Amino acid sequence: MAEYRYQGLTVNGNPFQGVIFATNQMEAKRKVNELASTHGLRIRAVHKRVPFLYKVRKAGNKKPLKGEIFAFTADEVRESLARMGYEIIQIQRNYLYFKGSIPEKDVAIFIRMCAELLREKYPYDEILTLLSNDIENRTLRQTILEIHKDLKQGKEGREVYLKHANVLGKFATYMLGIASTSGNMAEIYDSTAKFMDRSADLKKSIRSVLFMPTIVVLSSIGALIFYVTYIFPEIAGMLLKYDIEIPPMTAATLAASDFLSNNIVWMIPATIIPLIGAVYYFFSTFKGLILRDRLILNIPIVGKLFQRNSIEVFARVFHTLYSSSGENVEAIKVASEACRNLHIEKKIKEKVIPVMLREGRSFTEALEAARVFPKNAIYTLRSGEESGTLRDAAARLANFYEKETSHKMARIIDLINLVITIFVSLLIVGITLLSTEIGFISTPALK
Repeated sequence: MAEYRYQGLTVNGNPFQGVIFATNQMEAKRKVNELASTHGLRIRAVHKRVPFLYKVRKAGNKKPLKGEIFAFTADEVRESLARMGYEIIQIQRNYLYFKGSIPEKDVAIFIRMCAELLREKYPYDEILTLLSNDIENRTLRQTILEIHKDLKQGKEGREVYLKHANVLGKFATYMLGIASTSGNMAEIYDSTAKFMDRSADLKKSIRSVLFMPTIVVLSSIGALIFYVTYIFPEIAGMLLKYDIEIPPMTAATLAASDFLSNNIVWMIPATIIPLIGAVYYFFSTFKGLILRDRLILNIPIVGKLFQRNSIEVFARVFHTLYSSSGENVEAIKVASEACRNLHIEKKIKEKVIPVMLREGRSFTEALEAARVFPKNAIYTLRSGEESGTLRDAAARLANFYEKETSHKMARIIDLINLVITIFVSLLIVGITLLSTEIGFISTPALK
């Protein structure tokens, strides 16, 4: 997540400032506005922590020094360098800075190496120093250095890791944040690495399976459009020279071809602009992200797989955080935030937790009322809740869904291949029937 600083005035007119973490500017403004409305604050400015390129010269040294520094404003960079005794030549924001993504497999390897070194009783400070020198991925190496710096400054582990949720992934950052305050860091790191390895392998298998079918489908659609808009009109157009009745399939195809040819100029922007708007809404706005995740859960066959995967993550985090004595509402909240589905997270935060606190219902009763988990998941958790082994029940649920998603994934892959095969076959049959219909037409000249 990116770091944002907000500045303003309190009700009494006193200046204040604070820092929040958000995935984008819109989310940052939403969080700041919520704080302002809750505490009666007047927000003057919200700045993102961004990279600045600087060129300076030390007194008595003619050779200029160049570098990069992260700050909220250029004035902060200028003041900081001036305090250090540098003569400032140039300061400008680095708009070309790109923080690339990190493959999930690389994150899993980093976490696994941490787990192994923790078992060898290495200090965590030394582990981060060692791994930052060995990591090849530039983004991951820089992220580790930032984590190391923040931890040395005494910042809370959870806050430090959540800052990098968009790079390391939500699940990993939550688990590492939990591990930083627990007494079994090696165990949590190891279980996190195992889950991420399986998740990376699952995504890799999905990509490899969908790659060729996607190419085949797009190529088939492209061939169909080319055939309908160019080749077929050239062949069937000769029939228009004769006063004969055109077969219905041929007539419909010619009408579609004429419509596409005459309206292609406005159809392309009319298709692309809403598509861009939909992509922005579903991937950049908070409401759009929630709706996207809800729609994903409703996809036939595949939706249940994503739901069970999210419940598995929830159960694993809950198992790690749960305490048989004491308040566990925070554990439920954190587990919902880590489950990788904003719709499920919203349901748990807005329906499950309030019902537990307001009406005094048990965890499973609140889950059942919210209709966020399937019945078998609620039954498993309820059996543990009634017997006083809810933590173990959460672990059993996570392990069960892990095995179930692995088995179902293989079946879904076979189903996808079958659907693609049927689609391409129907496309070929349609083109063949269309071409055959033209062949049976007799023109007056040939009678």
